[in-house]
Amino acid sequence: MSPTVKTRKSSDPTKAHVYLVGSGIAALASAVYLTKDAGVPGDNIHILEKAPIVGGALDGSGDEETGLVVRGGRMHEAHYECYWELLSHIPSYDDAAVSVRDESFAFNEKYVSNAQARLLREGKKLDVSSYGLSLRQQMDLLKLTFASEHSLGRRRIEDWFDEPFFETNYWHIWTSMFAFQRWSSLAEMRRYMRRFIHLVDGLNRLGGVMRTKYNQYHSVALPMTNYLIERGVHVDLGMEVVDIDFALAAGTKTATVIHLESGEQIALGENDYVFITNGSLTESTDDGAWDRPAALKGLAESGSWRLWKKLEEKDPTFGHPGPFCDDIDLQKWYSFTATLKDTTFHDYMERFSGNVDGTGGLVTMVDSNWLMSFVIARQPHFPNQADDVKIFWGYGLYPDRVGNFVGKTMAECTGREMLEELWYHLRIQDLMRPVMDAGKVNCIPVAMPYVDSLFMPREMGDRPEVLPAGATNFAFLGQFAEAPEDCVFTVEYSVRTAQMAVFGLFDTGREVMPMFEPMHHPEVLARAAKAISR
Repeated sequence: MSPTVKTRKSSDPTKAHVYLVGSGIAALASAVYLTKDAGVPGDNIHILEKAPIVGGALDGSGDEETGLVVRGGRMHEAHYECYWELLSHIPSYDDAAVSVRDESFAFNEKYVSNAQARLLREGKKLDVSSYGLSLRQQMDLLKLTFASEHSLGRRRIEDWFDEPFFETNYWHIWTSMFAFQRWSSLAEMRRYMRRFIHLVDGLNRLGGVMRTKYNQYHSVALPMTNYLIERGVHVDLGMEVVDIDFALAAGTKTATVIHLESGEQIALGENDYVFITNGSLTESTDDGAWDRPAALKGLAESGSWRLWKKLEEKDPTFGHPGPFCDDIDLQKWYSFTATLKDTTFHDYMERFSGNVDGTGGLVTMVDSNWLMSFVIARQPHFPNQADDVKIFWGYGLYPDRVGNFVGKTMAECTGREMLEELWYHLRIQDLMRPVMDAGKVNCIPVAMPYVDSLFMPREMGDRPEVLPAGATNFAFLGQFAEAPEDCVFTVEYSVRTAQMAVFGLFDTGREVMPMFEPMHHPEVLARAAKAISR
């Protein structure tokens, strides 16, 4: 291994040029810090994005006629220190005088998560006041929380817990909320236990979970993009980075040339930088339709995964993408978004659950072969959404299993068939048949091959350091760069890597914000221990 040298910081940020590969929140956050804290002129910053829209996993698209789509949604909580501080500087979509942070906190004070229909079986609410854990399972959870990450290696969750654990209320709530699978990384579950142990007492009702006012494209990604464009940042869509050249010397690593799919090359000079989003959980997604299943794509359609595989060949400190992207059958999700020009379903769910829209969160059918869940967000979920239009989102963790009603795997189903399966589990087929027959509902299925890739079993070093040893002018960003102790599949993780990159390569006078560590609070540990013993 080359000797470690101190990262070279920009000598004159006003002359620096920075290229950001990808436009997820890690890249957007980096661009904000570069302009706001590092002193890099906006005109010198280029966001290079393969897709026709920014935002990565923070999405929301479509229209009321052809169908609105949210591929998924990131749940938030109050102790996302990096994320909320960042958004305190970004004007909200609706009111430039109000920050996204303040808008979001006000919204969540008004619509408090208190799920009253968290788990269902045979269309009826289950009592989740107890997590249903045996004494042995409680001890296994506690032992995992205090185990060292290094000792866990690439072990899976199913290697740690007994078989009955996976039928408990605790596991049904955990797996559907965070999307962990039995075969997911035990080390990542440990991080979640430690990072979110202050929420364990309320997991059965989604207590402490926060959401944005609208879908996360309109509430977060678009306001950040507008902020950057106003400061001269270039958002270059349809620009796919296919390779990056490096000069590798004793103790130093320097990016020299960025190669674009078009054949264009961007030579990096003395004061130029490249920030690389390696890997993507929403790469290669495909939308189906009311009468057409979504198609499962993969590495051939991917930009970020193929790029990372090329980078891996250049230097071992650039990480190892294989554990995260080489087994799509263990990583894929199928989700769906329903658009209804009718209030029947939403009215029924409000009466059935006792939750007004925006306060219930995930509803999971534990007897669904697909382990199907859905969420009714606060309406409108899109700006300018008509009063008589309602939407909701759902997903399944086991898309290759045959449905209980439709007789097909979720992967084979059209949007209509996914809703028919849902109506069956809720026992509302007769209620919803007139709405379906009247053509007042649309449903768009989405195939996402890499959503659970970030939970795949891995070892230290599989994710590269944000600033690899000897890096002089580049950084890795996002969910597949290493931010010690923090949790992937969160917006906080991505923003933290942006701080690590910008504050490490530029003299900003700022330090990466400390992570909230509830494990240091005895009262939190006592409440969690009491909760898992209920």
